[in-house]
Amino acid sequence: MGIVNRRITLAARPVGEPTEADFALVEAPVPELGDGEVLVRTRWLSLDPYQRGRMSSARSYAAPVELGEVITGEAVGEIVESRTRRHSPGELVVGPFGWQEWATARAGSLRAVSGAAPPSTSLHVLGMTGLTAYFGLFDVARPRPGDTVVVSAAAGAVGQVVGQLARMTGCHTVGLASAGKLEDLTETYGYDTAIDYRREDLAAALKAACPHGADVYFDNVGGAVSDAVSRRLAVGARVAVCGLVSQYNLAEPELAPRNLGFLIVSRVRMEGFLVTDYRHRFPEGLGRLQRWVEEGRLTYREDVVEGLEQAPRAFIGLLRGENRGKLLVKVADA
Repeated sequence: MGIVNRRITLAARPVGEPTEADFALVEAPVPELGDGEVLVRTRWLSLDPYQRGRMSSARSYAAPVELGEVITGEAVGEIVESRTRRHSPGELVVGPFGWQEWATARAGSLRAVSGAAPPSTSLHVLGMTGLTAYFGLFDVARPRPGDTVVVSAAAGAVGQVVGQLARMTGCHTVGLASAGKLEDLTETYGYDTAIDYRREDLAAALKAACPHGADVYFDNVGGAVSDAVSRRLAVGARVAVCGLVSQYNLAEPELAPRNLGFLIVSRVRMEGFLVTDYRHRFPEGLGRLQRWVEEGRLTYREDVVEGLEQAPRAFIGLLRGENRGKLLVKVADA
């Protein structure tokens, strides 16, 4: 095609917090198309905390990215060429295209972009993070009207949706975030209470916000924040463990959880989950999320950086909590 494919690959396995030297921006030919595949030009790239785990060689639920390989990631792209009857040029699709400008993919790995909302939303509120919030809250945490629901990283891509879904269920919602995001929690996502977990006395703030204890804790961070919440859990509380972003950059894992007594004292059910476990129910979740967006009951905020080359720096900032809303890279214009 005479077009260069710019790709970001893993140059070195990060030790602790990633640096820009752990990534390499390289050029390669546009990949050749095989039977049953489509050639896609990436428009939007999703940056997510889980990608830090894929850069490590430690055992996890998915194979690590090898040195020299393209960083894994979900993206929205436009089909430029197709060798399958299932898709045609011009279609916008979501797929595991990775951190690159051009990619090939099997038809079975693609999902159509939701029609009514902007294409970028298929990477968050109408995509994996929205589905993570939906199934993590409703299937794992199982909130009931009148429950108090506490969410860590409440202004993040998952947390912003969890809070709104909990409010729809008739719950009292408490969001934990850093100082610059507290207004988003209450004004944009409708949290009843917003707590600055870095600057406030977290134990005292949680006691004031949850005088009868927290019935649900949606955990996105782990570590000291989750230790504090565990001491405010009500009898019969449910904890959905979605992520542990506070731990991802540690060279040595913390000796945590440090106190499991709360599981016994409060008869707590604590459960980890992966959104892919619910793949067979994605149409259900996406259908409801899209309806709520169209009705104006579910809103979102995006934090967009321009240009593929900005992805490493933006990703490092994501792990520091610098983003405000769902972090996306705009790779190409329409």
